[in-house]
Amino acid sequence: MKSAVGGLATAFSMYSILPMPQLEWTSSTMKYAMCFFPLVGVLCGGAVWLWMWICSAISLGTVLCAAVLTLLPILLSGGIHLDGLIDTGDALGSHQSPERRLEILKDSNVGAFGVIFCAAYLLLTFGFAAQFSAGASVPLLLCFGYVLARGYSSFAIVSLRLARNTGLAHAFADSAAKKTVRAVSILWIAAAMAGMILLAPAAGTAASIASLLWFLILRRICYRKFGGLTGDLAGFLLCVMELIVLACAAVAA
Repeated sequence: MKSAVGGLATAFSMYSILPMPQLEWTSSTMKYAMCFFPLVGVLCGGAVWLWMWICSAISLGTVLCAAVLTLLPILLSGGIHLDGLIDTGDALGSHQSPERRLEILKDSNVGAFGVIFCAAYLLLTFGFAAQFSAGASVPLLLCFGYVLARGYSSFAIVSLRLARNTGLAHAFADSAAKKTVRAVSILWIAAAMAGMILLAPAAGTAASIASLLWFLILRRICYRKFGGLTGDLAGFLLCVMELIVLACAAVAA
């Protein structure tokens, strides 16, 4: 029980802006932390659903609705996953060797490709969000997407080969009860997919298939271009998967 509570606090303190007790990172507190990571997606999904309800209730404009919808997940997560997307953009745009790409991931400076990746991501997110908010009939489909993306990210950290034996991904993977985290992550993924398909069969099925394909593509990118997964690449996986579900929800709208 103590490990579970510690894991919950660790997951939310690391991957959200919610105030949590400051616990020391030990094998006990990190053992089940990734099991609770998708709960941060529940927080993001709940906030997005509430915002969409407010927009509908008081007839707020599409542009404002889309802008806040774009920013909410970033704000609630503290921007940690967007940072991974930016670093990955710099590394992929460099066209260097896997070793050099890993060095670029660790560099705290932001390069041109990172800025381009970030701008393109935010622009696409805003565009799909504007279409979604204009007449969405399946807002909960998007909410399940935040859980799905974090379920896949948790699964990746404890299942894929890591690129190095240091860093955030290694810290969580090395301390995790991998079989338990893997099983719980699969349950989160299955539950999110089931929820999306029940809410909107066509769009939910499309989002589920597209998300699985993206996970497989990301795995190939990790192994071929970096030699394995890192924390930044897990953030890249999560951001793009959220965008995929948003796109499917926008089309359904």
